[in-house]
Amino acid sequence: MTTLPPEPAQPAASAPASTPAATLAAAARQRRVAESFGADAERYDRARPSYPAAMVDRILAGIPGRDVVDAGCGTGISARLFHAAGCRVLGVDPDPRMADLARQTGLDVEVAKFEEWDAAGRTFDAVIAGQAWHWVDMEAGAARAAAVLRPGGRLAVFWNAFDPPAELRQAFGAVYQRVVPDSPMAAGFWSRPASVQYLAMCDTAADGMRQTGAFGDPQTWRFDWSRPYTRAEWLDQVPTFGGFSLLPPGVRAELLAGIGAAVDAAGGVFTMEYATLVATAARGPAPLG
Repeated sequence: MTTLPPEPAQPAASAPASTPAATLAAAARQRRVAESFGADAERYDRARPSYPAAMVDRILAGIPGRDVVDAGCGTGISARLFHAAGCRVLGVDPDPRMADLARQTGLDVEVAKFEEWDAAGRTFDAVIAGQAWHWVDMEAGAARAAAVLRPGGRLAVFWNAFDPPAELRQAFGAVYQRVVPDSPMAAGFWSRPASVQYLAMCDTAADGMRQTGAFGDPQTWRFDWSRPYTRAEWLDQVPTFGGFSLLPPGVRAELLAGIGAAVDAAGGVFTMEYATLVATAARGPAPLG
């Protein structure tokens, strides 16, 4: 849900693998990682970063009304922002643990995969997805969004991409490479800003929107911001990264110790630069079909 949230960019669910066996293996891993976030939903909600108000304002600026669906709402981090801005927000999430925590904050949530969700004839002015669209089949998800959006409604999917100071980026990369060398976060993830990878995901999301034939030309928006972290705050967020809970306990402890030592060496505090990247398009006036 955060730093970006902090899982590294995963392949889009609709991206093909090279062989049937690879396809099955990739799907199984993706499912395990996707299902891991609810294991500590309270930490996820507490530690993951929010999104800039300017992004919320821009999404809402051109839509016809204030009925919003949050696809993959998780614990409601993005949904609460839109609710505070005067929207009626319905969350949709496949994980009942995440949905339950979101409901505790006053949100309405239905448990389902967004691509398979039955809107029961309801229509909306916006479909949003924060830090979640890479767990959705992007083409099927865009088609589902088009089916529930009113004319002029907007699909907006977004991610927080983080970029630590250069010395910490190098130090974090060394820790991941040493402790979890097979992790996606060890294979060059720290060699460049995460925004590079998330821009690629925005392109894939935009392609899914085009495939529906229901949207206008997709756009990519960028909102830059930053926030300071203490050692404790960053270590609180690291376990919310995709796949962390699937590691053996000893490996998790070693990874946190190495990251903590790197922050200590940098003075115990640092400022993380964020880029919130949005792939978005407006629903055209013509009915589907």
